[in-house]
Amino acid sequence: MPAGPWATVLDCLCAHFPQIAREVWLGRMARGLVLDMQGRALDAQTPYRPELRIRYFREVADEVPVPFTETILYADANIVVADKPHFLPVTPSGRYVEQTLLARLIERLDNPALAPLHRLDRGTAGIVLFSANPANRAQYHALFREHRIAKRYEAIAPALPALGFPLVRRSRLEHGDPFFRMREVAGEANAETQVDVLERGEGLWRYALEPVTGKQHQLRVHMAALGAPIVNDDFYPELCRREADDFTRPLQLLAASLAFVDPVSGKSMTFTSGLELLSLAG
Repeated sequence: MPAGPWATVLDCLCAHFPQIAREVWLGRMARGLVLDMQGRALDAQTPYRPELRIRYFREVADEVPVPFTETILYADANIVVADKPHFLPVTPSGRYVEQTLLARLIERLDNPALAPLHRLDRGTAGIVLFSANPANRAQYHALFREHRIAKRYEAIAPALPALGFPLVRRSRLEHGDPFFRMREVAGEANAETQVDVLERGEGLWRYALEPVTGKQHQLRVHMAALGAPIVNDDFYPELCRREADDFTRPLQLLAASLAFVDPVSGKSMTFTSGLELLSLAG
């Protein structure tokens, strides 16, 4: 918390966030939604001290429930591996706070120190790796930074019979308009995806996608650029935002597996999603 003349944490929060009424903070504290970094609930009498770090849970009125359940595939003292359903955000953002994978896992595992080590789009389902222990979190972050983790995705998209597979798509991705939509631009490539075909149906194919880099929406942009936008993608190639989620039309993109050597235990770890995309049979 910033330096200042406040007697309590509550006073500091009210001064730092004047748009939020004092009664709102009191209500959050009463419900145990304002915590220190050890997960202890703070109340209206908690003394203020500089550099105190807190965690609080923002609330959204009439937050829409996501009617799908995550699965915990693995958990130990250092990591948690979850299988995320479509439509569920990984972390709180915008109109989602409680209906997020992070909030659900913190409640289920009673561990406020949980932190995602990477992200999936809200529309993408599949494997997400979390750090459960701040003391060794940097070692797991290094797996991604140093490309020592193998990620494989599956996608359902239109057939591309004119192309030879496997292939590699390399391009430069930058934020476009609107800001959350990425685009390919001229310049040195900063995104690379390996693409292969797993199954050929009539009109649609099942693709295996292995991102070498981890740019926002990379797989979605690269598939659209190849001429095969992923089924039910509302962003690429054309932006088609809906007022509400259509839970019957999930994006056909799945983080199917994750493999790495655990930097703490030294064990080889492989995790596979139990979720499935559309069937091409029939």
